[in-house]
Amino acid sequence: MGANEMLAGRTIVVTGAARGLGLAIAKACAAAGARLVLGDVLEAEGVEAARALAAEGPGCRFVPVDLASPASIEAFCADIGSREGAVDGLVNNGAIATGIGGPTYDALEIDVWDRVMQVNARGTWLMTRNMAPLLKKGRDARIVNVASDTALWGAPRLLAYVASKGAVISMTRSLARELGPSGIGITVVAP
Repeated sequence: MGANEMLAGRTIVVTGAARGLGLAIAKACAAAGARLVLGDVLEAEGVEAARALAAEGPGCRFVPVDLASPASIEAFCADIGSREGAVDGLVNNGAIATGIGGPTYDALEIDVWDRVMQVNARGTWLMTRNMAPLLKKGRDARIVNVASDTALWGAPRLLAYVASKGAVISMTRSLARELGPSGIGITVVAP
């Protein structure tokens, strides 16, 4: 099996996939033969990304999701459950990463802190929780959580983001112990 077939026959869900790193991850998965479900709050960009990837690989579709909304996450996962049934991989990439830096820790607005934590930390947890039943039906299911190197070195004037990505790293360690016995592997990357 060549590198372009490593994920052949597998269904991979990628959040935050309408642009940037999420889209790059989705492209790499498509090139490796995966069938994809892309999720993002940016609907127009997500639809276009799915259209472009569907033309190049074994299949790709877009389902809108707002990681700040538990109801949206539940609807996203229910849609995937009804259409795909089983999922082999989840990439928790969706996050608020832009437009939040600059203020020092003592000038950071509480609503910015809450919104970043809501999407980046809570959204990752809720997506994992709601996707777990579908991953348990998958083949050698895996989750990749996307954190950030900023959580490792402590970027200044970016406290909410840094803290949220540190939470993702810690959650991944805990989830590995809880999901591992179910046959779901989970890891975190910190680009």
